[in-house]
Amino acid sequence: MTEHPAAYPPTGGVLLAGGLARRMGGGDKPLVEVAGRTLLDHVIARLGPQVAGLVLNINGDPARFAAFHLAVAPDPIAGHPGPLAGVLAGMEHFAARGIGWIVTVAADTPFIPTDLVRRLHAARGQHPVAVACSGGRTQPTVALYATRLAGDLRASLLAGERKIDRWTARHGEGRAAWQDQPLDPFFNVNTPEDVALAEALAARA
Repeated sequence: MTEHPAAYPPTGGVLLAGGLARRMGGGDKPLVEVAGRTLLDHVIARLGPQVAGLVLNINGDPARFAAFHLAVAPDPIAGHPGPLAGVLAGMEHFAARGIGWIVTVAADTPFIPTDLVRRLHAARGQHPVAVACSGGRTQPTVALYATRLAGDLRASLLAGERKIDRWTARHGEGRAAWQDQPLDPFFNVNTPEDVALAEALAARA
């Protein structure tokens, strides 16, 4: 069952898709199909009911994603500085709309938990950040952030920071853990081989 957003503060959903997909040979990885639907369709279906709105972090011509009817927020820092720029894009997008929290999810992660946002909020305690974990590993692109951190994050990016975990460690973070068996909910599709594995996992799920 998908968690109802009323169980926690209004939270915006940020779909991170601003990378270059080098291991897939370039192109738009979220448009790759698994089990008859794009990866982005899978993520929207799971995350959408948990959040107060979705924004897609992509770069380049947004028309290629027009069929999804999503708000688009490109990286606010030039030069493809990595997923932290997508986090900042989401923070600034939702902060401007009066929403105090965002959750980020890589748009190539088709099996994200349907209780993701609730559990991240429960895990954050007094921290402004909570990060998802599975199998004893942190999942830095799947995390909850207070949008009030936007100013600090922008300054850090402009100063050259590129590592998510190094930046979040400065602020303190809670952690929410999931099992990675029989299915890692944070499995992400990076290579053509991963597409075949995702098909098998989808059939098993």
